[in-house]
Amino acid sequence: MSELKVLLVDDEIEFAGTLAERLRLRGLNASVTTDGQDALRIAREETPNVMVVDVMMPGISGLDVLRQIRENFPQLPVILLTGKGSTRDGIEGMRLGAFDYLVKPISIDDLIEKIREATKAPNSA
Repeated sequence: MSELKVLLVDDEIEFAGTLAERLRLRGLNASVTTDGQDALRIAREETPNVMVVDVMMPGISGLDVLRQIRENFPQLPVILLTGKGSTRDGIEGMRLGAFDYLVKPISIDDLIEKIREATKAPNSA
């Protein structure tokens, strides 16, 4: 699993950095951005295996990132993650093609399991 590239997109810098470090300690190649536009650039240039995207971000929201990823990289699995989740956002995210919609806090083991599932899904890259 060491070759698995995960892009974390979350405007909470400390949370994203800590989560990335915990993923790295478990053998994943995790990188972080705190900005939706930057996430789209990284998706183009570095082609992650999976993205974990916060729903509520300033500027371009996680749902907007998901929309653009679906248009440009339809096989790239996106897991939505939120601390202020709503049923409406979850339903919209799944309708747009998110692999899953998870609510913070989530255990690192549960997140890794979802990442593994996402990369093995039939439509994943």
